[in-house]
Amino acid sequence: MPPYVDVVIVFRAIQKGASFSKDRVRQNAVKAEKQYSKLIDTLTRAGLKAVGRRGESQGQLLVMVTCPQNVLANLIHCERNSDFLYGLPMSKMPSTNEFESAPLSPAHRIRLVHGFISSTPEDGGLGIIPGRKEWDLVESVMVLHDHDFNDHWIRLWTRHRIASVELEKIRDQFGDSVALYFFFLTAYTQALIFPAALGTIFYLYGKPYSALYSTLLLLWSITFVEWWRLQERILSVRWCTRGSWRVEKRRADHLPSFPWWKQETRMMAGIPVLLLFATILAVILTGIFVLEAFVTQLYNGPGHRYVAFTPTILFSLLVPRLLAMYQKHATGFTNWENHEHQSSHSSSLSLKVFTLSAMNAYLGLALSAFVYVPFGENVMHFVQSYLFTGGHRALAVLEKFNVHFNATSHLGAGGGAGKKPSAAGLSLWESDRGNARNKLNSSRLQEQMFAFTVTNQVVDTFMEIGLPYILRAVESFRNGKGFRNSNGKGHGKKKRVAFDDEPVGHDAHGREEREFLERVRSEVALPEYDVFTDYSEMVTQFGYVALWSTIWPLAPVMALLNNYIEARSDAFKIAVHTRRPTPVRTDTIGPWLESLSFLTWLSALTNSALVYLFRPPDQQQHEQGTMMNANVTDESQHLKHHRPNGLAATRELLMSALLIALLASHGYLVMRAAVRHLLNRAIWTGSKEMKEAERVEREMKEKYLSSLGQYAPGENAMLDMTGEGDEWANFWTIDEGMDDIGKMLKDA
Repeated sequence: MPPYVDVVIVFRAIQKGASFSKDRVRQNAVKAEKQYSKLIDTLTRAGLKAVGRRGESQGQLLVMVTCPQNVLANLIHCERNSDFLYGLPMSKMPSTNEFESAPLSPAHRIRLVHGFISSTPEDGGLGIIPGRKEWDLVESVMVLHDHDFNDHWIRLWTRHRIASVELEKIRDQFGDSVALYFFFLTAYTQALIFPAALGTIFYLYGKPYSALYSTLLLLWSITFVEWWRLQERILSVRWCTRGSWRVEKRRADHLPSFPWWKQETRMMAGIPVLLLFATILAVILTGIFVLEAFVTQLYNGPGHRYVAFTPTILFSLLVPRLLAMYQKHATGFTNWENHEHQSSHSSSLSLKVFTLSAMNAYLGLALSAFVYVPFGENVMHFVQSYLFTGGHRALAVLEKFNVHFNATSHLGAGGGAGKKPSAAGLSLWESDRGNARNKLNSSRLQEQMFAFTVTNQVVDTFMEIGLPYILRAVESFRNGKGFRNSNGKGHGKKKRVAFDDEPVGHDAHGREEREFLERVRSEVALPEYDVFTDYSEMVTQFGYVALWSTIWPLAPVMALLNNYIEARSDAFKIAVHTRRPTPVRTDTIGPWLESLSFLTWLSALTNSALVYLFRPPDQQQHEQGTMMNANVTDESQHLKHHRPNGLAATRELLMSALLIALLASHGYLVMRAAVRHLLNRAIWTGSKEMKEAERVEREMKEKYLSSLGQYAPGENAMLDMTGEGDEWANFWTIDEGMDDIGKMLKDA
């Protein structure tokens, strides 16, 4: 068995890839020596065992830390005392040796040790926080994988159904945060069965843009969000984490004397930055939309097949860079806001980042649904006239400089030899309005939904699973170590030099230690796991299903199939491609629940508008087929009874759609209140979790009263009244009631 290591502290003595003068190198070495000595001394004085080993690269040191039983017992006792004081669901005050009869889970042990090392001294920690001024050479404090569990976990995902994987075991290994994500993913995947079946039925036998399907879909969305809200409460009681934010450690950068109104002001100051980036993103996406939907369709010049790729190239070049720039500014603003706890810091950052991510995900569909389909012909004619106006101006500029095209340079029809070309003759664009109208794509909405719900999810799966393999193989090959698998074993020619501190003997213990150190170094090279990406992906997918599946009812089916693979790919990613997640104590999925609620409200607006705009007239409904070509009939035909003829008609159409959306919004509020009330009565009221929460709270108060020598309500206190001096003592000894009743019976 390899040595048990609770955490690994990555220490960088020499900056990677940096070149300095000899004096600077000497100064850095002296600084590294002092800080490393201070690190080892801080750990050992706290009772921890710590030893350093060389890392994968030059100047990297790996400090292995393990926690003895006596220190761990003290950490357990301190945490449970804190839980009791702050009202977390603890039924009794534990003793320091209680963990011997009920062993700690690996995640609980790691969380205690990691928190003890990386929390501030004000919270009882050692204050070894990466990035802090006094620990600027500490890169990270990480934990190691349990490879036996990971192998067993992956086999379970691949061999069994999704519901067979015990989430409690995931919690024991990775903590509450990761377990809560997989519980959410499992619950959401199972909940998708209903809209998937509903969508299949309406796709095969229903009418396009069915009001009944949209209503049932909205009801499902509300029910799932409210049901999950109760599941969070139930899990927090079951896992004894309800109200865990009360005992959360403070962030190292938090300023305790910072006024609350300054924090609120700083949070408000970030809104203009968000609006600025949102406006820039909207302009870019709208410009790419117009270029892709109209301009490239009108272009008939040389290379028009290649010009069609221009929008994709522009999107790839501009949007990811803009989002990365915004995330950098959002992180800076969130740090500036001075959040006391990491949970509030992460929630604020998640809301900022997800706002633009959702905008990037849904704006293209919104433009197609509410601009391209209703007003595509008018926009096409406007773009067409603008292009030809630009052509006339270009021709006039060329004529001023006496630049004339000969017959061989005519790029458009209508130019003959010896004739002065006209603007139409020089035009590279489609001039006929009828042909331009025919280039409008009647199936654009359905094609976009297919791309978002099928193609994009396949690409995301490859980016999570396949691409890290390729990147690590290339990096390993560049470093001259051959191609390596997830365990760090070389498949190619590999040069290996033993370090001085490594055992060089041929005994089994020496080989086991070398293999262990090799695994540690390979895990240190992995990126950290961030649950934000996985939540963002699932919440975005929920938005596609709730907001837009009225366009293509098979979207929930595609989401269900994707999530069946997603659960396994996320498990594989955690076990192979990232570091082991540091356990975090939490009782909620954080801001993602509010994001789900907002998307559900927004779905009431979009679904009502889609049904109003695109639902076929009653006299045409019986003519619709059941295949996709029938379900995806020309939306312009559906809009004939809404077709705006002039500005007044357009205004009337938009006002009607807005009124319908407003009514749907109010209907959503009523429906949500009813569903929340019914689910609360059906699931929470009278449940064993509710009784357990009440019992724990009552027992804590009873223990407090008992500690004061008081008696809790309901207890029988037998008081000894004998010997008490009272001048009215004889008064309390004479009872005449029985005598009077006896006389009454005798008289009767």
